[in-house]
Amino acid sequence: MEGYEHPFFIASRLLSCKPTGDILLKMYKKFYKITIFFISLTVLPLFIVPANAYVLQGPHLIELMTQNIGKTKSLFISQKLALYDDSFKEGSIEIKEALKYIFPEKFRSDIVSKNGKRIHVVSKGRALTVIDGKTVAGHETLFDRYKDIILYNSRSALMRKLAQLGINTSVASLGRFENKPVYILGAQYPDESVSQIWLNKETFRPFRWIINNERYGGRIDSLEVRYSKWKKIRKIFYPMHIEFYQDDHLIRMIEVDEIKVDPGFPPGLFDINRLKSTYPQDTQDISKQHQPRELTEVQKMIEEFKKIYE
Repeated sequence: MEGYEHPFFIASRLLSCKPTGDILLKMYKKFYKITIFFISLTVLPLFIVPANAYVLQGPHLIELMTQNIGKTKSLFISQKLALYDDSFKEGSIEIKEALKYIFPEKFRSDIVSKNGKRIHVVSKGRALTVIDGKTVAGHETLFDRYKDIILYNSRSALMRKLAQLGINTSVASLGRFENKPVYILGAQYPDESVSQIWLNKETFRPFRWIINNERYGGRIDSLEVRYSKWKKIRKIFYPMHIEFYQDDHLIRMIEVDEIKVDPGFPPGLFDINRLKSTYPQDTQDISKQHQPRELTEVQKMIEEFKKIYE
């Protein structure tokens, strides 16, 4: 390196001669600059994520994610569901919800309040929602998607589902969240304009899911789901706390209070054909299908839960 002099020789010259004040000052400044240079080379890389750092491939990340969540045959979850909106009398409402999982293809949610009841069932790619004894929808909303990373508990099943939901599983990158390195599935960091899942770099369990869904008229519904307090029960981990954000505003929160592993469920609870025959189609819902779909997913969720709660 041109102009470089090893600190050892600088120190030797300082000890072997009697330099004047000006010479001593110049030698000290040179020694100081060289020392700072070497400290920078050592410390700076600790604060930078190299652009060419090795990043695990998308399918490998999904494999590690499913492995580190774990597997079981079935789950029962009891949880408190809180919704936040100014249209509610006290700014929020809280409802009890029971979930039933049969892995990897069946799911049921039951909400019962004093004024109504909601049933939501997913079975082998089909979905059905019943409110107050009438079928109101044959599809899932953005707010029903949060459970997918748990329900589809194999790499192949989860890859198919994420692809259906608009996540490009062939794209992966390394990013930072709260000054810690994380893996990002579905996007190149720091792009948040597309759907993506963020994984803890140590556990490979998801903590953030950004969902961008194009709706009627080309507008985008965006939702951010945050998973935390993952708890191990036997051979499976489950998030005890889940938050839903839109435009950085908390609009929904889940707190799990009970988990049962491998309970038995009657098959009829997940039989969509049987449910359709039991609960007739809501005629008002049919007429709404022919109207312009102006309501956002958040507005639809609020209106749906008002029917149950109020």
